[in-house]
Order: sequence, then structure tokens, then C-alpha cells
Amino acid sequence: MLSRRRFAAQCSGALFGLASAGAWAASTRGTVLVVGDSLSAEYGIARGSGWVALLEQRLQAQGLRYGVVNASISGDTTAGGRARLAPLLSMHRPSHLIIELGGNDALRGMPLAHTRENLVAMVRAGKAAGTRPLLVGMQLPPNYGASYGRQFAALFEEVASAERVPVVPFLLAAFATRPDAESWFQPDRIHPLAKAHPLMLDTVWPVLKRML
Repeated sequence: MLSRRRFAAQCSGALFGLASAGAWAASTRGTVLVVGDSLSAEYGIARGSGWVALLEQRLQAQGLRYGVVNASISGDTTAGGRARLAPLLSMHRPSHLIIELGGNDALRGMPLAHTRENLVAMVRAGKAAGTRPLLVGMQLPPNYGASYGRQFAALFEEVASAERVPVVPFLLAAFATRPDAESWFQPDRIHPLAKAHPLMLDTVWPVLKRML
């Protein structure tokens, strides 16, 4: 059995912990939930060096009281994101939702109509849960065919326009079309190196900041 003094000390510690948690919650304006694929899940780079982790650091540095939840999974598709979105919204109750999915749909040759339907469903689910969704788009290498590539790249802006939500057209825009583009990617030429992730954040940041 606990002595009275030890019991009182534990109660005091617990109350302090609850007070601290309450103060943190009171000081937090909202939560940014990121549902993405390997580009957001820090594939092939050190933990804490991806653009989502850098986003959390920037929010803190600028005194913007938002938490960040990274629910990204390497290899995920829009169908996978759609299937797991409802529990994520229920659990985290985010104020903002960043949807960074679609690239793996194209790599697997999924119909564009399928990707569009899933993105629309995710945006609408986010709205229904009281979040402010942001779509983050992707583009494909030329070897996937010019016509398919154009249609895929346009899909994100089409969905954003139809659903009246903000969009970042191309997450890798800052370096993917540079003459030295290869030097910004891992050997698979798909996943960016850690040095590219600050540029990815800089691409998302102007649009996201206006939403906060």
C-alpha cells in the first residue's frame, strides 16, 4: 500500500500532468492532418527530416498554434486513403486536412476516373467533418505517355475547382524540372532526397498558410 505522503505526491503529479495537457490543448488552435503516401511518410530518409516534420517545426517557429498529425503510409493509394480517412477524422478531429495521394494510383495504372472519385470522396468527407481540405497534386515522368500525364496532372486542379478547395498542383515543382533534377532524388528516381524536403514544404506553405 502507498503511504499518505507518496499517494499525495502521485496525485499532485497527476494533477500537474492534467493541467499541463489542458494548457497545451488550450494553446493549440487546431490540428493539421496529413494523409499521404511515401512522399509524406519520409521514405528512404531519416525520421524528422521530411516535409511534414518540417511543417510542424515551421508552425512552432512562427507561433502558429497548430499540431500536426502525419497519417501518411508508403505505397498508399487514393482508395487506401479513402478507406482509412473516417477513423482518422474521428480520432484527431483536425481543423485542416492535407490530401497528398494519387501518385501510386498512376504507377499502378489505375483509371483516372477511379482516382478522381476517391479524391472527391475524401474532400467531401473532410468538409463534412468540419475540416478545411487542401489537395496536393503530382505529375508523372514522360515515359507514362504525354496524354495520360497531362490528364493526371490536371485531375487535381479539376477536383479542387469542382469542390472549391485550395490545391498545390505539383508537390515536387521546385526541383523536378530543374536541369540537375536527378541530384534531388534517391537512386529510384521517384523519392526525393532529404535535401529536397524543405523545398517541398516551401511549395505547400504559401497555400496552407492562407488557410490557417
